[in-house]
Amino acid sequence: MKAASREALATVESKLDEFLSGDRSVATATQAGQDLFEVVRVLDGDRELRVALTDDAATSEERKSLAQTLFGGKVTPVALQVLQEAAAAQWSTPRDIARGLIILGRRALLRGAEFEGKLGQVEDELFSLSRVLDREGELTQLLSDRTATSDRKVGLLASVLYGKVTMVTEALALQAIGRPEQNPIDDLAGLADTAAKLQGRTIARVTSAGELNDSQRAALAEKLGKIYGRAMSIHSEVDTSLLGGMTIRVGDEVIDGSTAGKIARLRAQMA
Repeated sequence: MKAASREALATVESKLDEFLSGDRSVATATQAGQDLFEVVRVLDGDRELRVALTDDAATSEERKSLAQTLFGGKVTPVALQVLQEAAAAQWSTPRDIARGLIILGRRALLRGAEFEGKLGQVEDELFSLSRVLDREGELTQLLSDRTATSDRKVGLLASVLYGKVTMVTEALALQAIGRPEQNPIDDLAGLADTAAKLQGRTIARVTSAGELNDSQRAALAEKLGKIYGRAMSIHSEVDTSLLGGMTIRVGDEVIDGSTAGKIARLRAQMA
């Protein structure tokens, strides 16, 4: 997104949080998220409507009125308010309003998890699901197949997730697969990042030679928190090829404390 769209999104995100903060209702937040996804499905199939909702020649009130006319009574009041605020904003391109509504729908669902006290669980589930897809190449290939319909992909993933994750995680994953912004693995990992940020945390992706126990994860989170000056979420996975130790990625920074890494550096020094 260009600057105008980023500014529009930030403004509407603030409004969304305001609309949801009143009663902090799980049902209100999650239904608003689902409704915004439905609005996006309509916009995806109607370029003229996307153009009309972002038309600079119309006033912001006229665009809000159009949103009311088209979606009033078809979505929940909060979803309609968010859509109207999005229509009133200035977007760089008509397609950006649809992209923005996806982000807003996802945020609403994550807020619902927060109100239910399950945001940390959703964060962990999203990360775990991204790792499952990373390991299961055949499943990821099927979900990334551009010739397959969205309904087929969603049905396939739904069969994998059913009864194994929270409702919010399932809704977010199905939306990400049905209308991917990027490849499924990166999209789900990005959602985990967003969940962490809503909790005031930064994700540290840890790959270790053996499974970390809870006390080790807690100690590592505390140590990294002191280094980076902010609360950390530890997302860990096992890679026995490291031989020992671990690698840690925080944003673009990588700390390689693995045995394999030390051997590689020693070999480089001796070459």
